Amino acid sequence: MGLQENLFRGIYAYGFEKPFAIQQRGIVPLCKGLHVIQQAQSRTWKTATFCFGILQQLDYNVVECQALVLAPTRKLTQQIENVMRALRDYLGVKVHACVGGTSVHEDQRILSAGVHVVVGTPGRVFDMLRRQSLCVDYIKMFVLDEADEMLSRGFKD
Repeated sequence: MGLQENLFRGIYAYGFEKPFAIQQRGIVPLCKGLHVIQQAQSRTWKTATFCFGILQQLDYNVVECQALVLAPTRKLTQQIENVMRALRDYLGVKVHACVGGTSVHEDQRILSAGVHVVVGTPGRVFDMLRRQSLCVDYIKMFVLDEADEMLSRGFKD
């Protein structure tokens, strides 16, 4: 799949030995910067697929938000953050979850210090944008996780 050696090491250390079908079909197009829509049953590691694609595309020398992932719930946001953090030892990725029910000031502090990836729920991400704490100038990847769920819950606006 042409993945960076450190990403490949992280994937293997995370426990993957053979890619799932969704990963076989999705990782390469993501790494090429193509628009991708993934649909598969639960527990097929769709999350890992887009995480690997994001991590492959980051410029780790630029500590600015280069990828934004929106998810409908705090739980899913934290799961996505955990997948990316699991690979931190090999890549040095800085990822932060922006979710409601946590300190706004802490989010602002972390974002101002610099992160590569922001994973968040729409409300908190919108709040960080409104407060100009989240800079979108360097974003080159956007993931809308569980888009059907987001639209059905009234997040459309």
